[in-house]
Amino acid sequence: MYRLDGIVSGMTALILAAAIASEVVGTLALKASDGFTRPLPAMIVVAGYALSFWLLALVLKHLSVGTTYAVWSAVGTAAIALVGMVAYGETANALKLASLGLIVLGVVGLNAAGGH
Repeated sequence: MYRLDGIVSGMTALILAAAIASEVVGTLALKASDGFTRPLPAMIVVAGYALSFWLLALVLKHLSVGTTYAVWSAVGTAAIALVGMVAYGETANALKLASLGLIVLGVVGLNAAGGH
């Protein structure tokens, strides 16, 4: 549930976090699937995205679609970018880090604007 002070409470926040985590796992498995030629990672992709969308649907019972999707996609995008830099040696230049910061600021701004 969304409180008037702008805080997402309890289970809704946990379910959204789980939706984000399962999307991140699915995306990492997508890289490991080598173009869907490796069966186990490919199954993890499908399961991860299916779980993520199911959990996202549960969150949408309590939060607006715009804010929910923005948070889900932005946090997932930032997490994947950070994992790419740390685990896969992708570049971590100033523009990329600043862009990740703007993603975070955008999510904060959407939450501050309300509309839940």
